[in-house]
Amino acid sequence: MRAASRDAFAERAADFAWCEAVIERNSRSFHRAFSLLPERKRQSVYALYAFCRAADDCADRLGSAEALGALRSQLDRFCAGEVPDEPLWRAMEVVFLSFDVDERPFYDMLEGQRRDLAFRQPATMDELEEYGFYVAGSVGLMLLPILRASSSASASLRESGIALGVAMQLTNVLRDVGEDAARGRVYLPTRVLEEAGCSERDLHARTPSAAFRRAWEAVARRSEELYRPMGRDVRELDEDSRLPALSSLLLYRAIMDEVRASGYACLTKRCSVPERAARQLVAAAARTLSEGR
Repeated sequence: MRAASRDAFAERAADFAWCEAVIERNSRSFHRAFSLLPERKRQSVYALYAFCRAADDCADRLGSAEALGALRSQLDRFCAGEVPDEPLWRAMEVVFLSFDVDERPFYDMLEGQRRDLAFRQPATMDELEEYGFYVAGSVGLMLLPILRASSSASASLRESGIALGVAMQLTNVLRDVGEDAARGRVYLPTRVLEEAGCSERDLHARTPSAAFRRAWEAVARRSEELYRPMGRDVRELDEDSRLPALSSLLLYRAIMDEVRASGYACLTKRCSVPERAARQLVAAAARTLSEGR
């Protein structure tokens, strides 16, 4: 960790509160998991999430290349040492002064959103995972300097961080199939759909077909594979960051179980992890770490 003033976070308390409000509104799972971090790390994660949310909104909510370009211009200014006078950037300045954060993943995130604006259904799982790297694997790389602030992350841990982000993005795709299809977007790869015998009609049906379930499970299996590396490497993180990281993994992976439990109702609703189950998953993460499994 860099030797930033301990007062810097306190001085920017209002800006970090603004960032926390962004994550509270948009991701209960992430907020629950990363609220377990010590204060400065917690606030830093909230700031990075707020940046990612701003980028995502340019593509999803606004659908605006102009807005995305404006955000990139702000990032350029920020990386050149000029801090835009907004809560997000004032908070980000403290984060960059406090941790050895690399600017490259932030540009990767913007590239992912640029690709989303020029949407094209992925043909293969490799193409879907490449997109997942830009919009979510990049987040893993953003977070590692905070979650392992004691020293640089190993190559293996970096790969695990990327894999975790991509796994979560695949989970998002599986959770939001119906919602995305209604917007004319199909993120399930064409080859996966063809191999499962799943047609466009299946994606717009209210009742999931057997073919849709086969396609869904093919992507789910890959998502589950990509969660495993961080489950293995979580102890390479700082001790105070292991429970939040493992909790985020378990909470997000459980979304797929909720979709299954609903009878694959992701065509008509967004499934989420109930409050009681979420508490149990955090407790399970704590037990796993305490038992050394």
